[in-house]
Amino acid sequence: MVNIVELIGKYGFPIVAACGSCYMVYFTWQWATEDIDPVLSEANKLTIGLIDRIRMLDNDLLRLNMKLKTVLMMREIQGREPDGTVKITKK
Repeated sequence: MVNIVELIGKYGFPIVAACGSCYMVYFTWQWATEDIDPVLSEANKLTIGLIDRIRMLDNDLLRLNMKLKTVLMMREIQGREPDGTVKITKK
């Protein structure tokens, strides 16, 4: 292992600090591109899939709501309550 004190004595602190900073940038870049990027890509695909499923469920809920309104309206036209009993109206 290289002794940092000897390097500072031989090359000076600014040179050693610049080399250390370059290594830190290189290490951070490698970590982000090799470890983080694939995980973010997979999370992005998963998020898109979940958004598509939510849209499908929303469309299904809208269709079911329209069917329910239609059934209730038809029962009202036929003079029946939602539970199937006949509605008695006074004239």
